[in-house]
Amino acid sequence: MEDCIFCKIANGEIPANIVYESENVLAFDDINPMAPVHVVVVPRVHVATLMDVSNGMMDEMISAVQEIAKIKGVDKKGFRTVINCNEDGGQIIFHLHIHILGGRKLSDEMG
Repeated sequence: MEDCIFCKIANGEIPANIVYESENVLAFDDINPMAPVHVVVVPRVHVATLMDVSNGMMDEMISAVQEIAKIKGVDKKGFRTVINCNEDGGQIIFHLHIHILGGRKLSDEMG
């Protein structure tokens, strides 16, 4: 998608603070963090929503989340993952992504 900001980051067209990368997954620090640790994990190929995921993609993304939690030092104390899906689910950028939030006790309610 030529107008997708996450595609542009994945293609190196827009700079980002890269935390993790593999052949199929890229992760970077969120530019508007909601917690001391706030990383966005995206597939390198454009997938609009969670409803569009193909087999195996989530396995790679979850493995990336586990590695990033270790890299960021939140694997032992805990962290939250969030996937928003479609407009009513709070999705703003229509490129599948997982938010990793941590670095403090997360006490805010969901929804």
